Amino acid sequence: MTITIKDIANAAKVSTATVSRVLNGAGGYNEETKIKILQIAKELGYRRNEMARSLVKKSSNLIGIIMPSVSTIFYADIVNGMEKVAQAHGFSVILSHAGEKGNRLIDCLKMLEERKVDGLVIVSIPLKEEQIQAIESLSIPYVLLSTDTQNKRIPFIKVDDYEASYAATKYLIDHGHQKIGLAGVDFSDRVAGIARMEGYKRALCDHEISFSANYIKAGDYSFSAGKEALYAFHAEKTDITAVFCVSDEVALGIISAAFELGIQIPDDLSVMGYDNTRVAEMAVPPLTTIEQPFQAMGEKGCLKIIEAIQQKITVKTEMLPFAIVERASVSKRDY
Repeated sequence: MTITIKDIANAAKVSTATVSRVLNGAGGYNEETKIKILQIAKELGYRRNEMARSLVKKSSNLIGIIMPSVSTIFYADIVNGMEKVAQAHGFSVILSHAGEKGNRLIDCLKMLEERKVDGLVIVSIPLKEEQIQAIESLSIPYVLLSTDTQNKRIPFIKVDDYEASYAATKYLIDHGHQKIGLAGVDFSDRVAGIARMEGYKRALCDHEISFSANYIKAGDYSFSAGKEALYAFHAEKTDITAVFCVSDEVALGIISAAFELGIQIPDDLSVMGYDNTRVAEMAVPPLTTIEQPFQAMGEKGCLKIIEAIQQKITVKTEMLPFAIVERASVSKRDY
């Protein structure tokens, strides 16, 4: 048997309008009436019909998340951050995967539109103009996380990849390294790949260290890309003493290949990561890395969307700080 507000009103000897105001926190009643109605609702086992409620309010209290379907560790922290904030504000999240580089993004948008999401968060997908137009056609608040676009009207939240990569490379230089490799970078990735490569190159230039194309190994930010990079460095007899990896997963691949090749980390080769995912401190040796605040990124992105939904305000771009987390994978060189 389904308990309705009429059942509660009859038991409490008040009007259905009063019950409705109490259950929806609308005001217009005293504290004694509120306590009585809530107690009766609990005793009767009343459960509000959220679907019907959302139709009345024209709000689903749902936030859609779209991300690539790749096995990159940091996504879990972003989603955890979003779910934490969403739950605290009475929202739920729906997660959808748009495929490698977001090639199924339009399909995801159609699905989320059918679910009538109130807001949208897009993670690590470089957007094309037609995709931006499709997003804007939904007429709901949205924000990009860990990515951006060349379109200045699109709000995003991320770390400055250029500055972070510059800082990582400078850290290695400050530890006495002059011959520094770059591993795992995607040359076609305008958002992160190119920015991280340019930050690396700029740091070398500013410290009057010659740049060599042989010191850069392409990849897709993955563990296997790291392994392939070190095997390539080894086969070419590259004389690097340190390598800056564009993700922690690449760094783990470097460390794994080093073990197989009998290269000691950090005595023979220093390794610098990027992200500070959970595996960074589990590595052997523990990984020195650039920290991106992924959980905070998810929390902030979700909060901005909820504020935009509830307060009818515009989502604004925000750059988040990065930090260098020092562990044991970088040694100091004396020249």
